[in-house]
Amino acid sequence: MRTTIVDIPVSRITNWDTFHDVFQEALGFPDFYGRNMNAWIDCMTYVDDPPSGMTTVVVGVGEVLTLRIDDAADLERRCPEQYQALIECTAFVNWRRVDAGGKPVIALMLTGYFQKD
Repeated sequence: MRTTIVDIPVSRITNWDTFHDVFQEALGFPDFYGRNMNAWIDCMTYVDDPPSGMTTVVVGVGEVLTLRIDDAADLERRCPEQYQALIECTAFVNWRRVDAGGKPVIALMLTGYFQKD
């Protein structure tokens, strides 16, 4: 399975406005993006459907978009609501697609929880 990795600059996230700014910029959500988690789910559901125009970052059918969240532990500490919403809404996007007979399309790469000795 092929995957495309997109680095999400979560150090810029401090509240809901900056959460939506960061994701809209990183993934190319459209100008009409509603800046709420329902709109985030809608955009991410169509990441493998370029004609939908919901993201400028796209993957092929059957491929996966991996969101790389460096220092996820810091994001979780600083912005627990946004961190939890990211995890829950990513899971919902994948569930929605599987429920409709498709395949999951998003993965999270969460780094920063473990330190090398």
